[in-house]
Amino acid sequence: MKRLFSILVIATIMVFGGLTANATNSVNTLPAVTSNIVQDNDEAGSAAQGEESLGFHQELKKRFIEGGAGFMGIVLLCLILGLAIAIERIIYLNLSTTNSKKLAQDVEDALNSGGVEAAKEVCRNTKGPVASIYYQGLDRADESIDAAEKAVVSYGGVQMGQLEKNVSWVSLFIALAPMLGFMGTVIGMIDAFDKIEAAGDMQPSLVAGGIKVALLTTVFGLIVAIILQVFYNYIIAKIDSIVNDMEDASITLIDILVDYKRRK
Repeated sequence: MKRLFSILVIATIMVFGGLTANATNSVNTLPAVTSNIVQDNDEAGSAAQGEESLGFHQELKKRFIEGGAGFMGIVLLCLILGLAIAIERIIYLNLSTTNSKKLAQDVEDALNSGGVEAAKEVCRNTKGPVASIYYQGLDRADESIDAAEKAVVSYGGVQMGQLEKNVSWVSLFIALAPMLGFMGTVIGMIDAFDKIEAAGDMQPSLVAGGIKVALLTTVFGLIVAIILQVFYNYIIAKIDSIVNDMEDASITLIDILVDYKRRK
């Protein structure tokens, strides 16, 4: 089809007259022009493919370097420290999760079969804040129910403090990261206006770099805050779940001790 089309083009040029030499030159140069067009298209396609093949990590690294090592490094430090604390809290909270219903049943069975010491041994062999609260309540069981209840409430507050340990640092980094980004934005805008003042002329090329750096610091600060906020909300939800479990287990323990005292 391509060869037939070329023949028709040549015939048309010859019929409409008098330009045989020009037509011949056009036909001779047609393959070279076509080759150049194809080559240019291939180069453009290769460049576009190269831009598309630039992965997310490479693009992130490129933007991070363009943002400058000053504020970007501080924002990155906030992310690293915040993630380290968040991961440590998540591991601690998951290890602190206890099947309180099973523990209460085991304690009640041990209390009925072997007394307070057997129940305390069950608590020693169980990890988590609920088992620790049970142990403190059982340790005061021989005194009175009121003493056991006070011990449970007091030690419950201690365990709650252990659960919330270092969580405030995560919230600090959540607030600090975007603030640092905004500070970088302000500094970048000031630098851009300094360049305009020094040049005495409003040229886009003078302010583009400063504004770009300013916007990049803001974007990275917001990204860090969003990532840490997700971890922070998960940690708070986990703490609330464990605290509610501790409160329910404390009530159950007092009921078990009351029933044990009554039968005793």
